[in-house]
Amino acid sequence: MTLTPTRPEAATWPGLATVPTGPRTTVSAAVARRLFLSAVRRLPVTVVTEDATYGRGGPVMTVLRPDELFARVGRQGLIGFGEAYLTGAWDAEDLAGFLTVLAAEIQHLVPDALQRLRAVVVPRTPRRHRNTRRNTRDNIAHHYDLSNDLFQLFLDPSLSYSAALFASDVEDRGDHRVALEPDAVPHQDLREAQDRKIERLLDQAGVREGTRVLEIGSGWGELAIHAARRGARVHTITLSSEQKALADERIAAAGLGHLVEVELCDYRAVTGSYDAVVSVEMIEAVGHQYWSTYFETIDRILAPGGRVAIQAITMPHDRMLATRNTYTWINKYIFPGGFLPSVEVIDQITRRHTGLRVTDRLSMGAHYAETLRRWDEAFLAAAAEVRALGFDETFSRMWHFYLEYSRAGFASGYIDVNQLTFARPEEM
Repeated sequence: MTLTPTRPEAATWPGLATVPTGPRTTVSAAVARRLFLSAVRRLPVTVVTEDATYGRGGPVMTVLRPDELFARVGRQGLIGFGEAYLTGAWDAEDLAGFLTVLAAEIQHLVPDALQRLRAVVVPRTPRRHRNTRRNTRDNIAHHYDLSNDLFQLFLDPSLSYSAALFASDVEDRGDHRVALEPDAVPHQDLREAQDRKIERLLDQAGVREGTRVLEIGSGWGELAIHAARRGARVHTITLSSEQKALADERIAAAGLGHLVEVELCDYRAVTGSYDAVVSVEMIEAVGHQYWSTYFETIDRILAPGGRVAIQAITMPHDRMLATRNTYTWINKYIFPGGFLPSVEVIDQITRRHTGLRVTDRLSMGAHYAETLRRWDEAFLAAAAEVRALGFDETFSRMWHFYLEYSRAGFASGYIDVNQLTFARPEEM
């Protein structure tokens, strides 16, 4: 299923309603057109415009309004590329397939000589998106307080909004292990794969009856429910009022309210002592300026002999260094203040600022690609329900682009997701 291209309503999407114009745009659009067509000519894609076809054959991109596409790309780079999809200036039947090719070649799409100008050309992250204590609540609310009903339309019944772990072979790579492509994917249940992910993380953290658990980032309460069913006492924190409300409801319905406390709380404000700390895909919302604070906080509240298990989306270290001050389409439309760490920087920070050391790592990026495929399929199938909730066609195209853009990152190997276990070596 594809989403019908529609121009955004000015009142709802003021930033998209006007296409950039003027002398500067004329020049930058011409440069963008030349660079883009030069890049796709050598890629396994097919780009169809009104008067020509480019590429070596593969997933098809149809350019419906080339002047708008290149005006936006010329002025806003990859942000403009994504915005041109939202407005319907271009489309793709196999959106993930097309974006996967681009993601695999992301470091080579622009000539090296021009990449040196990156710091001058690309937009920098606005100060309001920096994850200070004052800003973080608004950054989280932008995404997670959209609507619980919306998330329930495309997530599985566990409401797990993170990579699932399907049954698969695991390959030892020396310093870490990799969960290979999921086996018999069409026959594996997403809910079971989410349960497998949660149970493995709790095992890694040593959660059992009587364990005092801190969860950083509650989601909608599923991990806390699993931990409480083991007999653990769980303190789970979130900055999303929408998530807290539904998490409280689900925990009470499971009869586990006496074992779980859900609190609206910034991780930096946590006090107490815990035998286990768990966190699923929350470090991405911390911001690189605060990664040391995040791990110092965990080290401070972790009881002697305790263990930490986090699930983190990561990117290659060199790309992280090159892009850490870049304002992206994902930042603008989906996750304000978000940024992905590398496994290397996590290791560096924990060594420099804490007593924690990585003791186990499981890479499972292929499993996130499959998780996202299922979410997007469910989201498209619920198009009428999404509209009934009050979200317009531009929002639907934005969300579809977000899910497929993310899927492409994992499918291409450009980004990864890891379950990382930490402990203090002297206490093991």
